[in-house]
Amino acid sequence: MDFYLPEDLSYTIVDSMKDSVKFVLDCCLTKYNGHYCAKSSFVDENGEPMLWHDFGNLEGPGWAANAVGGSYELLLFANYTKNKKIREIAFSILDHILEDGFINYETGFVYPYRNISENKFCLNFKHNNYWLCPGSLAKIGYQFLIVSDLVDEVKKKKKLLKLGKNLLRWIISRIEICPNGWFPRRITIDGKIYKERAEGGFDPIWDHSGDGLYIIQLMTELTKRKLTDYSKEIREKTDIFIKNEGFYGSINHDTYDDNENVSYAVAFRVLKEIGNLFNDEKIRDFAYNNSLAGLAQFELKEDRNGVATKGLLFMEKSWDTAYLWENAEASLAYLEAYNDTKEEIFLNKGLTILRAIAKHHHGEYGFLTEGVDWNNHVGAQHHFDGKEFGDIKYTEPFLNNLHITEPTIYYLSRILGT
Repeated sequence: MDFYLPEDLSYTIVDSMKDSVKFVLDCCLTKYNGHYCAKSSFVDENGEPMLWHDFGNLEGPGWAANAVGGSYELLLFANYTKNKKIREIAFSILDHILEDGFINYETGFVYPYRNISENKFCLNFKHNNYWLCPGSLAKIGYQFLIVSDLVDEVKKKKKLLKLGKNLLRWIISRIEICPNGWFPRRITIDGKIYKERAEGGFDPIWDHSGDGLYIIQLMTELTKRKLTDYSKEIREKTDIFIKNEGFYGSINHDTYDDNENVSYAVAFRVLKEIGNLFNDEKIRDFAYNNSLAGLAQFELKEDRNGVATKGLLFMEKSWDTAYLWENAEASLAYLEAYNDTKEEIFLNKGLTILRAIAKHHHGEYGFLTEGVDWNNHVGAQHHFDGKEFGDIKYTEPFLNNLHITEPTIYYLSRILGT
């Protein structure tokens, strides 16, 4: 098997997860209104904010900042390790989003970001209010639902479930649908389609980004939990997705490729759940044989240019760096597939990706790079030691650094049963 790595017993995937959590706790947190939050969404190996970057002066629940997702990852780790202190920190991060102004409780809308230096909320990572991504907004709603499963307090649990429900209502009450029937990648605050790139100029994937999958994911989760029945809408959008052989355009907000690895991973996870919800083998078959199978095109089966790339997935053809939150999502997809089918190939691929990721920690605090730049896409000045090829010397604490927690805990608890 070309795409395979054995476990490194001297530094396991559990060690890797522990170091990523340690980096966040020791280097990346500050307080706002008495709650923990990220001091930046883009930091170096010591946790220092990189303010020259768009993400550097932002925090919040949005795509790159991922505060609700980060809280969820830390709660998973805290529960598994029975660490009360980390659990308290994770809930404090969650309360920051719930109580510090991100949420309009009347409309259900959630601001993705807070500009830290100006203490102002904004719709996107470009620090403006011209556009937002409805799919990534729906992802926050989905995260509200799954984090509620880790909450003991009944009042807070109900609050989180209501937030997920209300946020989806906000999205679908105003969103303009594309002519092909899919969700637009970007919209204005009043729901109109926004066809430009983040940086300006025409966005070639404005009507076929995988980001729209998160809207169906939120619909599916609400329907599974019998909070609202979106069965009709789920079937309609799933049919459109399948008839078009999938919409796999970039989920990341700053790339513009028709095929991005994480879009395939997210599509598999969403469609598998839809297939199970409706007991529909056609949907499950597409999930496995199109979406999950599509990840193979991104496999790095050997080390390239002296960099430890074997076992990773590159992001997309136009930007071939192996970024790690996408790899963690792919690992989770494979591990869920194994748990569903017991086919060893899925287990091996899921673990291989985590083992490959584990090779890319740096420094004394546990820092995990955001990406492995084996083809010098971002420039040597952004690599450790200025090497032409190598790991990028920055990371997003709650996203690229921390997302390995979920597949690792999934493997330990759901597959090993430990």
